[in-house]
Amino acid sequence: MAKNKQEPTKTDDATSKRVERREENPIRNYFVRLFGKINFKNEAQFLYFGKWLVFLALLAVEILMILQHVGDFKGEKGWINAVVLISLVVILAASEAIQLFAVRGKAKFVFYAIDTVAACGCLFFAYGVYPLVLYILVLTQFYIGAEKFRFSGIVFGVSMPLYAVIYGMRGDFTKIGNGFLEVLWYGLGSVIAITFHFLAVQIALAFYRQYLKLDKAVRDLNESQQKLQKAYEAVAEVTALEERQRIAKEIHDTAGHSITTVIMQTEAAKRIVDSNPDEAKNKLVAANLQAKHALEELRDSVHLLSGRTENQTLRSALQNIVNESTDGTGIVIRSSIQDVCVSAAKFRFLCNSLKEGISNGLRHGGATAFWFELSVGEEISFLLSDNGRGMYEVNLKKGFGLTTMQDRAKALGGGVEFKTEEGEGFEIRLTLPLDKEED
Repeated sequence: MAKNKQEPTKTDDATSKRVERREENPIRNYFVRLFGKINFKNEAQFLYFGKWLVFLALLAVEILMILQHVGDFKGEKGWINAVVLISLVVILAASEAIQLFAVRGKAKFVFYAIDTVAACGCLFFAYGVYPLVLYILVLTQFYIGAEKFRFSGIVFGVSMPLYAVIYGMRGDFTKIGNGFLEVLWYGLGSVIAITFHFLAVQIALAFYRQYLKLDKAVRDLNESQQKLQKAYEAVAEVTALEERQRIAKEIHDTAGHSITTVIMQTEAAKRIVDSNPDEAKNKLVAANLQAKHALEELRDSVHLLSGRTENQTLRSALQNIVNESTDGTGIVIRSSIQDVCVSAAKFRFLCNSLKEGISNGLRHGGATAFWFELSVGEEISFLLSDNGRGMYEVNLKKGFGLTTMQDRAKALGGGVEFKTEEGEGFEIRLTLPLDKEED
């Protein structure tokens, strides 16, 4: 019988054990209930959490200090000291609690003064390190709450000599008569501790605030990067759409025109095949070449639409066109082709111009031989001439192919000239600027 329930995996077991351990940790659960989820990248929440920790530490130190002096609370004077010390501890704890939970703004300065008096008062009724720790915790609360470093510096400048004097006075009030330097000597250790504490807190707060600035800068940078990425994707999409539309128009204008010409040439050859077989053969050869060129244009367009580009130099591409035009056709094409690195648009234009020029020479001029030259100097020079019938230049009517060639050359920053004479063939001179080299 097949089991309907899946057996738990090791990953599930490990996850459940971590959850159980988390649920069984009472201290962690207490802190989660007390503070909630603290976002340490939020300065207000982080400082509030720090004040809470200082407050809890202060309560712990007060309890330890009272426990340390339980044995001294004997006799009338001992009980008086106990009552005063406990009163100071309660006042200090109450003042800290009020600052933490109830008071905001400038009113806190009053309670900071109460804290200072209570902490300094503990020096006269307690011994050991606990009074100093209480004083340092009181200063920590102020440093954390101070919005500007200047306020912390003022409090530090006042609190350090104040504590030193009180520390020196607590044992014997007559010691003040021995000179101020001697009084400071008694509190030298405390002064050093307070100084190091001030520097440590300020450095920690400075690092934390700098971290927040860097984190905000990184987040802003990421947001900007995401916006730029979206903008780039939108531009890329628009560019791709424009490129597809351009290629579609090119297919319509070039391949469509070439196929139409093929049909017209074959129809004309059919009509004169009996009366003028040589002319009919010439038209069929021209139609064959035009069909090859149309097929090649369609392949190039399909490659562009699919995002594939062939690893072919301009020289080899032009030479292939020459070879295709001469193979099995009886046409002679002599050529001199220099290689040059050009943009994709110029690459296609030069190839299409050579195809169009050869086809025109065969169709309209009855040419049997061509000279093709591509040279590179300050600009790219394209020359194609044939031995066709030619015509008087004044009678030259630019058809679709020549008009498209002229417009495309102008769009690419170049120009084209057509020269012809009766019985002297036809010549195409085309110039294009070189591509600018990137730095």
